[in-house]
Amino acid sequence: MIKEITANVLEDWLDNVRPFAYDGQVANYIPALSRSNPEDLAVAIHYIDGHAVEAGETEVRFTLQSISKVISLALALMDNGENYVFDRVGMEPTGDPFHSIYRLEQIPSKPLNPMINAGALAVTNMIHGDTPDEKVGRLLSFIHELTDDSTIGYNEEVATSEFESAFLNRSLLYYMKQHQIVTGSVEETLDAYTKQCAIEVNVCQLARIGALLANGGKDIQSGRRIIPRHLARICKTFMVTCGMYDASGSFAIKVGIPAKSGVSGSVLASLNDFGGIAVYGPSLDEKGNSVVGLKLLETLSNRYDLSIF
Repeated sequence: MIKEITANVLEDWLDNVRPFAYDGQVANYIPALSRSNPEDLAVAIHYIDGHAVEAGETEVRFTLQSISKVISLALALMDNGENYVFDRVGMEPTGDPFHSIYRLEQIPSKPLNPMINAGALAVTNMIHGDTPDEKVGRLLSFIHELTDDSTIGYNEEVATSEFESAFLNRSLLYYMKQHQIVTGSVEETLDAYTKQCAIEVNVCQLARIGALLANGGKDIQSGRRIIPRHLARICKTFMVTCGMYDASGSFAIKVGIPAKSGVSGSVLASLNDFGGIAVYGPSLDEKGNSVVGLKLLETLSNRYDLSIF
């Protein structure tokens, strides 16, 4: 079915959505991201049989931003187990913006899910490691396993830019520390989190992560299990219910593929028995999702009947 998407066909689909590149705006509230070029568009598909196709500016590297929340959740679950993690972070979707503090003021005062900022900060706090660099080092080693690429690192300029402007995330952390959701130093947790969000990949590396999740946590090439199957399922479930911020419901109806977006303009999608799709287009809509990414995934889903519903 989907194998008819060759690189040339994928390039045609990308060209069809290219006019939408200026319909949104880049993430200007993070100074280092404000210089992104809206015309840098790319897409890659990595099938679970190992075959891959790509189109566009595939050499452009971008920061994971909120897509890292899926990866940090998997690592925190592997470190601590489900009971520990979900005693501190909930499982429910929200219609609130991803940076909202409102729900923390309700009882119980724990984040609703791991895909909003409060929940992701709490998850990063749970990753094993005595220092921020140790936590980030373990996360990078994990990503090296997921992609089979040890060259991946984080962008220091973006990490510093986010750390210095993260006043709201500091507020979320202090509120959670007051209610014993997080432990230790707020500044050290924020340091780890901003470096986590600043990890850089390209669409081909990101699509491979999506394929591994689609393959139940097993590496596509070697068959080695990296993430336990039930934890890969949990991550993909959150991608369906919470992955596209407060547009997750409409995305489920229009596209119907487990996906997670980041404010760098990237989107990771993972589809069982198919593989991973990664799209990059820096211009964001009012919800913080890539305009081109959403248009392209909707086009592919409708054209090739990819919705899980």
